[in-house]
Amino acid sequence: MASAKMSVAEVEQFLRHEFPQAFSGDDITIESADGQTCLLRQRYSEKMLRPGGTVSGPTLMALADFAMYVVLLSAIGPVGLAVTTNLNINFLRKGGSGQDVLAEARLLKLGKRLAVGEVKLLSGPSPDPIAHVTSTYSIPNV
Repeated sequence: MASAKMSVAEVEQFLRHEFPQAFSGDDITIESADGQTCLLRQRYSEKMLRPGGTVSGPTLMALADFAMYVVLLSAIGPVGLAVTTNLNINFLRKGGSGQDVLAEARLLKLGKRLAVGEVKLLSGPSPDPIAHVTSTYSIPNV
């Protein structure tokens, strides 16, 4: 795979302009993105929790999908109409209350029309993933 076509700052600027409904606050930060991998952090908020004090599935799915979008943008440049065609998530353990959630995404295959990747979701300082995600994105002809 090639080197990054967009830096973290360029991805952030693009997202603030093109996708403000998902990236306008400061709850999610892009810590790194290099065209092959990225690391996102979602700051803890009680809005993330479901009854029982665990991080909700929708929170984890949204963060994983967003991480795949970020790593893809860093790899192909500002292609806003790249869309998710498949997302599969395996919940492995409870995400702890009071902990930030980290999303480590990496591209497994980048083609002309499809990109396949995986995301490991982590809670707090533990190295054990709370969920594992595979995802496919469709890349439009541009």
